[in-house]
Amino acid sequence: MKLKVHPSARKHGLADADIKHAVEHAMSIDDQEDDLRLYLGPGRNAALLEVVTVARSGRNEMAIHAMTMRARYRLFLPGD
Repeated sequence: MKLKVHPSARKHGLADADIKHAVEHAMSIDDQEDDLRLYLGPGRNAALLEVVTVARSGRNEMAIHAMTMRARYRLFLPGD
């Protein structure tokens, strides 16, 4: 999969490399409505992030939201 990062995903100050790392090493992936997908995974410093992507043509996705993972998503992680 090829991931692009939309400027809106940088709103919370995360680097593109951290956003991509969270998606590539996701611990949980949940398909949402309207071709959206929620990834929960670690940034490069191991801090858990939530990243929302939208499907594009082929296997391409665009990250449209990224931030430090909120507590309400813990139940989606393995072992919780």
